[in-house]
Amino acid sequence: MMEKAINIFYMGKGGVGKSTSAALNSLFLAQKGFEVLLVSLDPAHNQSDIFEKKLSDSPKEIIPHLTAVEIDQEYWIKRYLKDVHNQINRTYSYLTSFNLEKYFKVIKYSPGLEEYALILGFKEVRRKFLQHDFLIFDMAPTALSLKFFTLPSLSLIWINHLLALRKEIIKKRELITKVRLLNKEIETDKVLSRIEASVKDYTSLKELFEDRERTKVNLVLNPDLLSFAESQRIVKGLKGINIFLNQIIINKILCDSSCEHIERELKGIPIIEAPFSETPLIGVNILAHFLKENENIMSTQPLKALQQALI
Repeated sequence: MMEKAINIFYMGKGGVGKSTSAALNSLFLAQKGFEVLLVSLDPAHNQSDIFEKKLSDSPKEIIPHLTAVEIDQEYWIKRYLKDVHNQINRTYSYLTSFNLEKYFKVIKYSPGLEEYALILGFKEVRRKFLQHDFLIFDMAPTALSLKFFTLPSLSLIWINHLLALRKEIIKKRELITKVRLLNKEIETDKVLSRIEASVKDYTSLKELFEDRERTKVNLVLNPDLLSFAESQRIVKGLKGINIFLNQIIINKILCDSSCEHIERELKGIPIIEAPFSETPLIGVNILAHFLKENENIMSTQPLKALQQALI
């Protein structure tokens, strides 16, 4: 199946309007006739409040061409722990006498579970909704979002070391790990197969995040210095893993707001300046009205480039 859906991620410091920006862009693209799925990866799940509609892990229609879904982080953590339990039991069935069950209690406290749960949710969304035009992700707070994007690269480092180590082990116990059937040697090492599958999986995910055609990261910030300082850390963190920003949205701009420092420091990245709304942007009708009033701003999005990417 040919991959179609373009990922658009919305990142930013808490309170800058990241969730609202993701909602507005989802609505805007759906109004243009694109098939859009808005995905909340933020544990706070603000999209339910923004659209005044109770969302869950089952997609719900917001307007024609736009559906929304929430990723249940706790569900995916439990799913991961269950998979680990089953894999260890299958792979090391001969060690059941060592009472491995007691170690499963420790796994749930392992670092990295939250971002891994989000990765699992992300992969499930990609699997189910690959034929949509756009998958728009309302991301978790900065630290967790950066870990989410970093996970494939970091995982590949230690998994490749595991792969090399496992191959060395196989060489030294060749007679045990291979069986002879009709004069042919057949590899029977389950651990090696799992490691190789993980390498392939994380490599594919890393390439997806680094692909500027399939993955767009939009950074939302406010004109204040604290928001800008955190945004600079996000830019630096993403650049370190070869992920570059598609667009910057300077949100909640007032008449006396100055954006010169942002434009100067983040030169070269397309910028949208969104005005402060006196009316809370809650509900489809109010969001649609805001879009209509600021159509000139939203139309500066690289729609032509996005449409070409879908061909």
